[in-house]
Amino acid sequence: MFLIPCPFCGQRNEEEFVSGGEARRRPDDPASLDDAAWADHLFNRDNTKGVVREWWWHARGCRLWFMVERDTLNQAISPAEKPP
Repeated sequence: MFLIPCPFCGQRNEEEFVSGGEARRRPDDPASLDDAAWADHLFNRDNTKGVVREWWWHARGCRLWFMVERDTLNQAISPAEKPP
């Protein structure tokens, strides 16, 4: 168990949240991608060992999305950011 710092509600238990996965930029011109490249963007993740920027949804709280940087080695989480 670890605590996640919701930027709207403060620190809460991880059980209140749902992970949205890695926060990645959308391709500049998605229409120019072929099916394989688009599928790669949608379904494949880097699975980085170390610090990863992630989306989290506070499902059992304010129900808002935000981003954090989480170290996958020790679960250390940076202060959360409100979405742009």
